[in-house]
Amino acid sequence: TGFGTMIALDLGTRDAAWAFLDALEIVDISNNIGDAKSLATHPTTTTHRSMTEEARLEVGVTPGVIRLSVGLEDIADLSRDVARALDAAKGK
Repeated sequence: TGFGTMIALDLGTRDAAWAFLDALEIVDISNNIGDAKSLATHPTTTTHRSMTEEARLEVGVTPGVIRLSVGLEDIADLSRDVARALDAAKGK
């Protein structure tokens, strides 16, 4: 209790962010997050795309940012999925 289910990760580059998203198997990719299932989004190209690059950077939305909403799936399965995706994002 007392914690939200939203996580933001900055993977450094857009290529790393896309590699992370492409590697997810359990977590779905969505433009809108907040559901009973785990979802991930790339704010630069979805929720914040209408903002200028300067405005996005001012609020901390860099090209490498991924927003992850954690759902009700098994935590061990989610941990493995995110770890696998992070490994795919390394070096991108």
